[in-house]
Amino acid sequence: MIMASPAAPQDKLTSSYGSWRSPITADAVSGANKRLGGIAVDGDGRLVWLETRPTESGRGVLVRGSDKAGGEPIDITPKGFSVRTEAQEYGGGDFKISGHTLLFSNYSDQRLYKQSISSGDPSPVPITPDYGEQAVRYADGVFDSRFDRYVTVREDCRESSLNPSTTIVAIDLSEKKIQEPKMLVGGNDFYSFPRVDPKGERIAWIQWSHPNMPWDKAELWVGYISENGDIYKRICVAGCDPTLLESPTEPKWSSRGELYFITDRKSGFWNIYRWIESSNEVVAIYSLDAEFSKPLWVFGISSYEFLQIGGQKELIICSYRQNGRSYLGILDVVNGSLSALDIPFTSSGIDCFYIDGASVVHSLSLAKVTLDDHKSEAVDFKIIWSSSGDISEYKLYFSLPELIEFPTEVPGQNAYAYFYPPSNPIYQASQDEKPPLLLESHGGPTDEARQSLNLSIQYWTSRGWAFVDVNYGGSSGYGREFRERLLGCWGIVDVNDCCSCAKFLVDSGRVDGERLCVTGGSAGGFTTLAALAFKETFKAGASLYGIADLSMLRAGMPKFESHYIDNLVGSENDYFERSPINFVNKFSCPIILFQGLEDKVVPPDQARKIYQALKEKGLPVALVQYEGEQHGFRKAENIKFTLEQQMVFFARVVGHFKVADDITPIKIDNFD
Repeated sequence: MIMASPAAPQDKLTSSYGSWRSPITADAVSGANKRLGGIAVDGDGRLVWLETRPTESGRGVLVRGSDKAGGEPIDITPKGFSVRTEAQEYGGGDFKISGHTLLFSNYSDQRLYKQSISSGDPSPVPITPDYGEQAVRYADGVFDSRFDRYVTVREDCRESSLNPSTTIVAIDLSEKKIQEPKMLVGGNDFYSFPRVDPKGERIAWIQWSHPNMPWDKAELWVGYISENGDIYKRICVAGCDPTLLESPTEPKWSSRGELYFITDRKSGFWNIYRWIESSNEVVAIYSLDAEFSKPLWVFGISSYEFLQIGGQKELIICSYRQNGRSYLGILDVVNGSLSALDIPFTSSGIDCFYIDGASVVHSLSLAKVTLDDHKSEAVDFKIIWSSSGDISEYKLYFSLPELIEFPTEVPGQNAYAYFYPPSNPIYQASQDEKPPLLLESHGGPTDEARQSLNLSIQYWTSRGWAFVDVNYGGSSGYGREFRERLLGCWGIVDVNDCCSCAKFLVDSGRVDGERLCVTGGSAGGFTTLAALAFKETFKAGASLYGIADLSMLRAGMPKFESHYIDNLVGSENDYFERSPINFVNKFSCPIILFQGLEDKVVPPDQARKIYQALKEKGLPVALVQYEGEQHGFRKAENIKFTLEQQMVFFARVVGHFKVADDITPIKIDNFD
């Protein structure tokens, strides 16, 4: 283990970029890759969170904070269970707590289970029928105390796995015998956010239909609940006016029974609104060119919470993104003012009165924030859980990102990225050498890169690589207009922007133009492959479960995304012209591919097909296939192997250096 203090430049060891030693190993990265799946507070005020553990093959475990100060957290998910829903393939909204009662989706059978988290017998018991083979999935539920039931989104794949029916159903919690859930709302393509008011008299929900994604166009409805629990009347609150294009999201009832939600009407930015029931009107609480929510890829997102409703103040605590940065703020509903809180996180989300977030020196963490008596300033900030454990020994090696804005190929349009220079307290390179660059294209593609600590990035920069995380046109976090740059232009705008970013860094003297590499997963893998096929900017690339054939992708897309790429691509000719697999003759540099064999979003045949084509063409190529992995790698050993093999692959084919780590490289066809 290397322990270091900052050395003066004249005292540093001089070694080629990419060859530096670093304590941030692939083991450290894979072990720090726990994912956070949501948080809640139980009846005793203790924090409960869902963490996905790579060291347990991606098992989802609910963990409760200790009863005693300084005590160790306690796992409340028994062995043999994994908390994870596969609704809409991406899941989310996996569990809910009310008092000491926990309901959760179990991964192996996708049934809902009920568990007491206070009694001596915590054994979960199923509350939904066993349909076999994960045929019915549940997500994003809430308790309805008026009728002692659980209201949730249900995805039913029994008749068709490619076109399942989605409804909002109620599950009776008073009956000991398992019964068929009762449908409350149906007939639309998709539903999310079923939310019951405090008295159980009204229910709000979001719905949308093909060909839209929920961030393109959606509707917010309110239904009135009868004495027998049915919905007897419904009103469209937002999204039904043909003169307004909007995508409402995140409805929530206050303790006074007022409905709040987020929408992007008129401005194109997701802001917080309130529904005036008496006149069926909506009013903005505060208007700002910033995003107070994010695209609904997973169920159960929560970007704001009521801090105080009633009395002299009505306060909402909220997270928002503006100009590439994240903020946590307090929104004063009465005065219409927004005050940013000074906390260490630069990327955050809200749930209860705890927050999850990250910063350039904090990996994804959970923290408790204590406010002053006026609820205007944070007086205490305590991290309760971190995805990376103790990382203090690595801090001297951290590369701090620089937010850069660069020109695109469209005159007058810029895009954004986070640039991480090489950083190591022991090593430096010679003055006449510039570092190799690894450019990452994020997935989605309607997603974004964020300014937060990622040990996998630090793995590269601490060894002497420059790294850039690009928010190309079409990324979220910058409003609807920026997000819609990609409509009809996927495979063009994203590719051009990534190439423009790399060229910008070369022209500014930050990186070596002869050692430009590109990587990406899923949709980012498509951008990677398209850039390698249709441009000559990069010298090598890595595709992680990336898309090579758009037509094949469309044919096997799950219902949630079945029209998504039609909006992003366009005509049949565009599908052909933008698919890298159809133009293998245009590839001219080495590529390594990584693929999960149980991937339902991007079938393994795509990786095999492009691998075989490149092998036959004579280009250096390698293919790594993982048994038991789906869309995105969850097992620690596979996360580690992927990172190490990318590193040594790039070092061998374009780096002109030998890595310091003891890594056994896999065979590269047409190279070894």
